[in-house]
Amino acid sequence: MAHEVPVRGGVHVYDVSMDVCPGMPVYKNEERRRPVFETVSRYADGALETRLHLDSHTGTHLDAPSHMIPDGRHAHEFPPDALVGECRVLGLDHVKEKITEDDLRAQGVMPGEFVLLRTRNSQVAVFDPGFVYLAHDGAELLAALPVRGVGIDALGIERDQPGHPSHVALFRSGVLVLEGLRLAGVAPGRYFLVIAPLKLIGTDAAPARVYLFEEPSGW
Repeated sequence: MAHEVPVRGGVHVYDVSMDVCPGMPVYKNEERRRPVFETVSRYADGALETRLHLDSHTGTHLDAPSHMIPDGRHAHEFPPDALVGECRVLGLDHVKEKITEDDLRAQGVMPGEFVLLRTRNSQVAVFDPGFVYLAHDGAELLAALPVRGVGIDALGIERDQPGHPSHVALFRSGVLVLEGLRLAGVAPGRYFLVIAPLKLIGTDAAPARVYLFEEPSGW
């Protein structure tokens, strides 16, 4: 569930990021992917300090092309202006298995948009191996337009399809890929998007805090 709070001027902001904790959902429920919080110093030692052991794809995260493409750029190489701007949440709760080209055409997706795919995934608090994903033909459409970016409320944009065609199609066209969103309670429509990934140098992804600002009339 997205966390909504009012901010200055009556504008509402939604935190659409996953909580990061040792018991959180992880891809395929693989234990090796679970965060570990290690206490390395206690108050008796002078101060409380925690060491984090995290997969780069933990929770809500920004994928980088280097995740799938050997010569692709890394997560820290996205310019700041690629991580903020207008976006549109698409209501795709009716989709049973995969988001197809036809589903996206019905939403009227336009070139240059940053689209967030809200599906039944946002209603599930645990990892579901049958999560709704972006089909290859849907990814090809978004890549051909192209859109600026695409986000989904699953820990993967696809379900480990052979060759990862959805990822590759998007990365080859320079489309940003944002995974692990929590969009329950966020109505379809336009918002101002802020993606704040950790500034990790040379990684294939980066955990991120993601906010949606409700756009009042006149923005």
